[in-house]
Amino acid sequence: MRELPGGTVEEVIDGDTARLADGREIRFVGIQAPKLALGRKGFMPWPLAEEARAAAADLLLGKEVALRVDGRSVDRHGRVLAHIFAGEEKIWAQRALVGQGWARVYSFADNHGCTLELLEAEEAARRALRGIWAHPFYAVRSADDLKKLEGLTGSFQLVEGAVADVSLVKSKLYLNFSRNWRRDFTVTITKRDLRRFGPGRPVPEMLKALKGGVVRVRGWLRDRNGPEIVLTHPEQIEILMLPGAGQMRVEEAQPGEEGAENR
Repeated sequence: MRELPGGTVEEVIDGDTARLADGREIRFVGIQAPKLALGRKGFMPWPLAEEARAAAADLLLGKEVALRVDGRSVDRHGRVLAHIFAGEEKIWAQRALVGQGWARVYSFADNHGCTLELLEAEEAARRALRGIWAHPFYAVRSADDLKKLEGLTGSFQLVEGAVADVSLVKSKLYLNFSRNWRRDFTVTITKRDLRRFGPGRPVPEMLKALKGGVVRVRGWLRDRNGPEIVLTHPEQIEILMLPGAGQMRVEEAQPGEEGAENR
């Protein structure tokens, strides 16, 4: 990590964003807290968003903070993307908020430092039903519950399930969670991103071994021949059970095969 100039927290905007006295807006990289409307027309605040902001304010408001970055340092809104450490004790705000149950882990391919440690804190909070984990809005979804998943398109979700098949079709790898790949929940990884998942060609060994295993994935849910989450980096997938090396099928889509490019 590299250090950025610190400062005093003058305002806590929401559970994962603060403004310093010098005017810089800091987005707490690596986490996602419940969202407030913050003036957005028609936006419905997420449950417990005010409580998450209060928790962040209790930790940070009026405190001198240190800032450290481990990846991209500015987002498209001009906010500083940083890990934030509060007070003389240098309390790591991200870990504290995740551990208290006021935020989920939320990483990017170009900014995923410290994610594994945050995932450990999240797991402990979830098991203890702290904060957001006691509310059904933030429940971990089942890959088998297609009706529920279809109603959650456009939202950030954690989804668990058994991998029925791992297949490489042209430029994409698919983790299918049932035999009906035209409508089941699917995890997709582009060929460009596969290299981040470890050694092995054409598919990393880690991913080949997932058939028959149980995983938890996180990301934005979209509808593409059924509910789908696109993975760009390995911190988005947690292996919950691995029965051993599975068999992967590699196939080329046949001309005119409906949906072959998508699933």
